[in-house]
Amino acid sequence: MSGPQIALLGAVAGFTIFLGLPIGRLRHPVPRLRAGLNAAAIGILLFLLWDILSAAWEPVDTALSDHDWSTAVTGGAVLAVTLAGGLAGLVHYDGWVASRHAPATPPPSRSEGTTAATERVPRALSQAARLALMIAVGIGLHNLAEGLAIGNSAAQGDISLALLLVIGFGLHNATEGFGITAPLAAEAERPSWGRLALLGLIGGGPTFAGTLIGQQVVNDTASIAFLGLAAGSILYVIIELLAVARRAAMKVLTTWAILLGLLAGFATDAIVVAGGA
Repeated sequence: MSGPQIALLGAVAGFTIFLGLPIGRLRHPVPRLRAGLNAAAIGILLFLLWDILSAAWEPVDTALSDHDWSTAVTGGAVLAVTLAGGLAGLVHYDGWVASRHAPATPPPSRSEGTTAATERVPRALSQAARLALMIAVGIGLHNLAEGLAIGNSAAQGDISLALLLVIGFGLHNATEGFGITAPLAAEAERPSWGRLALLGLIGGGPTFAGTLIGQQVVNDTASIAFLGLAAGSILYVIIELLAVARRAAMKVLTTWAILLGLLAGFATDAIVVAGGA
């Protein structure tokens, strides 16, 4: 199988994320549905966090077993730094965005004749929209690492493994699309098709890019770095979504929906494992 064909399959694996995005355009979902969607997204992201950290730690674990202390220390340090960077970076970025868009003075009255000027001021992203964007960024970093795995397998001549990874990651990405837009549906914010397309590109496009890179570069340290950034980003988003779940005050529904999302993540991952990947 040629390089362009592998790259095309990587694109297919990434862009299945669009299958789950239309859930974000639900019109005014009832409160229980909002809470359920938010909690299911938490479950999916919890699985992704475990999956990402497991993949990032695997090279370090292998190096420790082989008593390769230099590789183990380097990999562990890269994971720690990028995990902290992904988490703390989003904390400070979100705080900066919130302070930047906080109104410093009361809005002018209509009598002052400034209505037209006010309407020309760009509207700040809502909290739900910022969460959706952050989820897309975190998943995009994760999918970049998945694309690297597809490209690396093809570069090493293991085409059957590359195909299995494409199938498994493709199915998995469909659930990730739902996770991206669940905060928008939970807040009854109806995004445009253009915004959904942008979120899909941010979340799914890196799988294609990673496949291209992975066919040329096989580097465990770079993979650990991308996975660490993804884990930190997703951990921050989970914290934010848990706050939304607490405000919903639907403990029983939230518990079961989180479990459902978590099991959905394991179910899609099991397809990859069952295929021998």
